Amino acid sequence: MRARRCAGLWTWVAMALPVAVTAPVPAAEPALPVIPAAVAGAGPVREPGPVVPAVARFWPVGSRPAVLRGWEPPATPYGPGHRGVDLAAPAGTAVRAVAAGTVSFAGRVAGRGVVSLELTGTGAPPLRTTYEPVRASVRAGDEVAAGEVLGTVEPAGSHCAACLHWGVRRGDVYLNPLALLPPWLLGSGPSRLLPVLGVPLPAGPG
Repeated sequence: MRARRCAGLWTWVAMALPVAVTAPVPAAEPALPVIPAAVAGAGPVREPGPVVPAVARFWPVGSRPAVLRGWEPPATPYGPGHRGVDLAAPAGTAVRAVAAGTVSFAGRVAGRGVVSLELTGTGAPPLRTTYEPVRASVRAGDEVAAGEVLGTVEPAGSHCAACLHWGVRRGDVYLNPLALLPPWLLGSGPSRLLPVLGVPLPAGPG
């Protein structure tokens, strides 16, 4: 009798197992996107840079200097790149404020003369332009107008010869300083009205 009961029990288990194995499995939740380790390790994903208003009214040096090296934004906050542009400018060239603002720093950093200017009316935090190497003629706290001289290019001390390094940033985000320049400064000069020939003048009184 006991053997018959055991045989019946094993028969029931054998019949029940396939049902348990083949029972439908509930649908899984949609998988979340996986951020690659290389990106995750580099810190938070950076959003596109803010728009730079074309508020400049002057080039920092000259009227349209040659750009010796352009802006090369780094892939990561501390990665290699070029956080500004290098403009051709021999020693002694006057360095001007591209727009009105307040001098936030004028001094030496790692042996180089540096002048930083917070531009008026550019939001919060304001845009800050930086020029080096510069022998400053202004002090921190000075308010300057667009085109006002901030100092002169120093003979040495920058990473390039006979040039001015010009940068701009908002907070901790570096931006392209050439974006500060309106089209008429990037081109050959401001638009000019030319006379229209062959059109009769309107009749005046009398």
